[in-house]
Amino acid sequence: MAHYLKPGPLGTRFNAAVGWLARHGISIFGSAELAVLGRTSGEWRRIPVNPLDVEGSQYLVSARGHSQWVRNLRAAGGGELRVGRRVRRFTAVELPDGDAKAVVLRVYLKRWGFEVGTFFGEINAKSSDEEILRAAPRHPVFRITTAE
Repeated sequence: MAHYLKPGPLGTRFNAAVGWLARHGISIFGSAELAVLGRTSGEWRRIPVNPLDVEGSQYLVSARGHSQWVRNLRAAGGGELRVGRRVRRFTAVELPDGDAKAVVLRVYLKRWGFEVGTFFGEINAKSSDEEILRAAPRHPVFRITTAE
């Protein structure tokens, strides 16, 4: 069974608040609202995310694991990042587990560890490469390319 940490009531309310802010043009530390077509419903599904820039590329990391947005993004192959009226369409390619993914996860934990560290267990930005590589299968990472 794929790793996934479902948000509790507080996490659900926090995500709703961050999503509401993003829809109204307010980005918290670079957050945006991800919109992706549902793989079975065909309807737009929205959730706040923390896009991450690493060495000139942009990534989306699922701190909670193999969530619904991850499954939808795999099926759709792309989506939209929204902040207020600004909409950036993108395509997405999932990174395989390996060194490149470990680099992105380390940068993600440096940038967002204060918010998402609990979803990574004992792993943090100072963990060894081997520890991060062991955690990598639990945290999908997508390289996104915007159509701007």
